[in-house]
Amino acid sequence: MNEDRKPYTTGEIAAFCHVTINAVKKWIASGKLLAFRTPGGHFRVNRADFMSFLDRYKLEIKEEVFPARHKVLIIDDEHDVVEFVKGALESMGGVFLIETAGDGYEGLIKVGDFKPELMVLDIRMPKLDGFEVCRRIKQDKSTKDIKILAVTAYGTDDIERIIQCGADYCLPKPIRLKDFQKNVHRLLK
Repeated sequence: MNEDRKPYTTGEIAAFCHVTINAVKKWIASGKLLAFRTPGGHFRVNRADFMSFLDRYKLEIKEEVFPARHKVLIIDDEHDVVEFVKGALESMGGVFLIETAGDGYEGLIKVGDFKPELMVLDIRMPKLDGFEVCRRIKQDKSTKDIKILAVTAYGTDDIERIIQCGADYCLPKPIRLKDFQKNVHRLLK
């Protein structure tokens, strides 16, 4: 779907979301879905506003509407790192559907529901560390193809060990933006 596409009509939004046009108009009236009016009085919704609406309300139609988006799960207990990674992905052109988890246990639960193509995985975390998460992902037939980009602040011993557990690559913290983006592109090709 073209990024520069003209704004969506309420009918198009209704079709994407499998609801009535009146339901879409109620979302607009309540402020849930941002829209503007044409000179003729019709509502239109910009692509970015529609994507934001889908993210905010966790509607599961993105693959249908935006088939080129890659699913990325960020598992890290450091809020600043999660925000950095989200920002780095978003600055790559809006081609990602992003989910986050604060520890390995929560991450494994989200893998089952979210089915990511790529995981950005911290190694040292509470509850379940990245080594165990990586082993479990790579040993399971249904998840073994998920690409894992590990990150660590603990040096070469952790890097070698996480690669042995099945990670596709490991970056040291602090993460350098260009290295991160280059490896995301490489792993998702």
